[in-house]
Amino acid sequence: MYTMGELNVEHSEDQKFESKNLETIICEDKNSKKADKCTPQLDSKCMPNVCLEEDGKVNDFLEKGCSLFGCSHYRRRCHIRAPCCNEIYDCRHCHNEAKNGINVDQKDRHDMPRQEVSQVICSLCGTEQQVQQFCINCGVCMGKYFCATCKLFDDDISKKQYHCIGCGICRIGGSENFFHCYKCGCCHSILLKNSHPCIEGAMHHDCPVCFEYLFDSRNNVTVMPCGHTIHQNCLKEMRDHFQYACPLCSKSVCDMSKVWEKFDLEIAATPMPEPYQNKMVWILCNDCGKTSEVQFHVVAQKCLNCKSYNTRQTRG
Repeated sequence: MYTMGELNVEHSEDQKFESKNLETIICEDKNSKKADKCTPQLDSKCMPNVCLEEDGKVNDFLEKGCSLFGCSHYRRRCHIRAPCCNEIYDCRHCHNEAKNGINVDQKDRHDMPRQEVSQVICSLCGTEQQVQQFCINCGVCMGKYFCATCKLFDDDISKKQYHCIGCGICRIGGSENFFHCYKCGCCHSILLKNSHPCIEGAMHHDCPVCFEYLFDSRNNVTVMPCGHTIHQNCLKEMRDHFQYACPLCSKSVCDMSKVWEKFDLEIAATPMPEPYQNKMVWILCNDCGKTSEVQFHVVAQKCLNCKSYNTRQTRG
């Protein structure tokens, strides 16, 4: 975290960047032969085409300071000035953690509006400037991945960042591995394209376990068979504590057939006392939604439709 004010960093003359050198790095003409040697453009507003097959000095220049700056959230060569409080931070997450801490007065707590960021400070030369990928003073690339919409800089491109127009934010994992469902209002794995149950606003709510907002969470989110979403780690925590039902709708979150077989054996080995042997009750199945009248048992009641024991007694 950086306090309010400009960063003053000493730099030698050989670090200074002439405007004419920028022309050898940025390809202005996409139809030129030089443009064929450029890295592909990720989005119309993200990462300009950069020629990397120039001489070694250009490559060294683009890599200068790479991965040496940043915070626990991003590797980047710039800081941002928060438009909400005018203070300087490494990234919006650093700002949000600082401004929403337990020691901060509740009326002063707030999040940074990421798309309103307009000023960044180069980590190498300390020059404050408008949001752009290359420093106007020393010319250093402030982030190998850059999104002008989200004001996102990141040198760690192994995350395979991409900007989803439907979500309106940048996501990780590679655009070829995800698709945007406009009914759910979020991105899903391409493996679920023709099979996922659509739930309107599926990720526009808090995780049912930890209550963190899922849509822009930095933690992995998974879709349960019922269509509801949850943090992957939270689902694992549930399973570790033998909780196998969705916290929202109570449907089973995995194949429980082997467990139901054990229930069959336990019920067969546990006869009910004579007064309860002919007692009938109505149940509702949490898995298939069907109601049925079954014989009461103290262990569990089995759905006559899908053979699940994930049921609840409604009458009797």
